[in-house]
Amino acid sequence: MITRDAAKTLLRYARGFPVICISGPRQAGKTTLAKMTFPDKPYLSLEDPDIAHLARTDPRGFLAAYPDGLILDEAQYAPEFFIWLKTAVDALPEPGKYIITGSQQFNLLEKVTESLAGRAALLTLLPFTVEELKNAGLQEADPFALLLKGLYPPVYDRDLSPMDWYSQYLSLYVERDIRSLLNVKDLAQFQLFVKMCASRTGQLLNLSALAADCGITHNTAKSWIGVLETSGIMYIMRPYYRNYGKRLVKSPKIHFLDPGLTCRLLGIRGREQLFIHPLRGNIFESFIVSELLKHRFNAGLSADLYSWSDNTKNEIDALIEDCTTITAIEIKSGQTILPEFLNGLKSWIKFSGSSAKDCYLVYAGNINMTQQDMHIVSWDRIGEIPTANI
Repeated sequence: MITRDAAKTLLRYARGFPVICISGPRQAGKTTLAKMTFPDKPYLSLEDPDIAHLARTDPRGFLAAYPDGLILDEAQYAPEFFIWLKTAVDALPEPGKYIITGSQQFNLLEKVTESLAGRAALLTLLPFTVEELKNAGLQEADPFALLLKGLYPPVYDRDLSPMDWYSQYLSLYVERDIRSLLNVKDLAQFQLFVKMCASRTGQLLNLSALAADCGITHNTAKSWIGVLETSGIMYIMRPYYRNYGKRLVKSPKIHFLDPGLTCRLLGIRGREQLFIHPLRGNIFESFIVSELLKHRFNAGLSADLYSWSDNTKNEIDALIEDCTTITAIEIKSGQTILPEFLNGLKSWIKFSGSSAKDCYLVYAGNINMTQQDMHIVSWDRIGEIPTANI
């Protein structure tokens, strides 16, 4: 078992909230995390039709059978159960009593917001971080090998090809779950849409162009993007709006959150293909953004990641705003540090007046140093960026 950093946050939540909700994409390790963190609690899954039927038809009896609480997996399969859970919590608000997990975040979050506001703490779990793999002795030494393998738990605990696993993941989970949420009738069109989104990872999102390329309406593209983001497949990074000049680019950027899934969608099968692929830099950028998100989510923080660019091609790949400090992060897929790698950070300092000490360059090499008071950080040491974690 690989120890998850989010376990510390769950234990912190368990001291103050009666209900703890773990959401995230399928196969990210939510059930394993809940069982490892709360080993003494009984476990039931509402994916079992008999258990789900019992929760729907006799919710009082269901809860009475577990007076000390339980882990309830795949809770989105019995959404009407949440109102009864609220009643039980209000009657006896014991901290850390119920642990709920769910994969279809859209449905789960809606019910938590409606029924358990103020009673539940929410933690979003994404696949492994590089640091978690390193601590378990499973980290790939080569960053590009890691990009191909991805970071979903099953590719590390089973003897299978990552390409085979991601193919099945797309068919069984992404297409099935998300199509059911969206009521998509044309599977081929949705498959094309997902691939076209993957081909835009790490780039500015133009919804109109994306919709036109896929033969769908702007509103349909917006809806599909929203559900893919809510389901933990991608992240839409909003631009930072503070007025550093009048020529800011206000389009968001699209980031696929797992590089293995991205490579599968783009048909990249080997390290050599990835290394010369025109989207190598974009895939690496999205990978680093996902690592930043994981560290923040694991600590119980909101995403609060932004991009910044202007129409003269000055840009910063990620900004993290924390009280009065804005940390700027530039991302490069090269393994050799070149002077021009720091140009974006220098432009940011000039425009924003920020300190060079709050600027970081993350790259695919393995040397860590400081240049002109700016930090140069290797790809496997993201957790050392102060505002990436707490």
